[in-house]
Amino acid sequence: MSRVLNELEIVQNPSLGAFALWRFGVGFQSESGVASPLPLGFLVLPLLLHQPTRKIIASTQRNSGLALFAAKLGEERENLLAVHERALALRRLSLQSIAMGANNRLLSVDYGAATLRANTADDVLKKPPLPERIRGFSNAAEKVGFWFSRLSLHQVASTLLVSF
Repeated sequence: MSRVLNELEIVQNPSLGAFALWRFGVGFQSESGVASPLPLGFLVLPLLLHQPTRKIIASTQRNSGLALFAAKLGEERENLLAVHERALALRRLSLQSIAMGANNRLLSVDYGAATLRANTADDVLKKPPLPERIRGFSNAAEKVGFWFSRLSLHQVASTLLVSF
């Protein structure tokens, strides 16, 4: 007998997290050509799983960058400060998602260098058809990867008011 999942379990699950981290990595690598620092992977789900924050990501142009996104998010300062709290609350899910992505070869983790890499580029593996409810999730993850790739780890942390 299978158990019925609640809405939180449907949205906050390692499979969806692994997919989001893979798309994040594709976005990061499309700009920089290198793997993302591993700690940045722990910011992806706190940004994407919070619908109001994801809407701000969607409404911010890719070339506008992380600073403009943070300025929009920080119009109400508590929204920007909440990113750190969500990162702490979701660190277990983030770690499970990284592990699932690595186990299924979507991601590679270099423990010595503390980096996270998406294993395939868009031209090698097509994105799977996505249900409408998570379609924006993929684009938002890539956009965040692109934004993060243009800044150092310290600059991302300072802009989003988080500490590692």
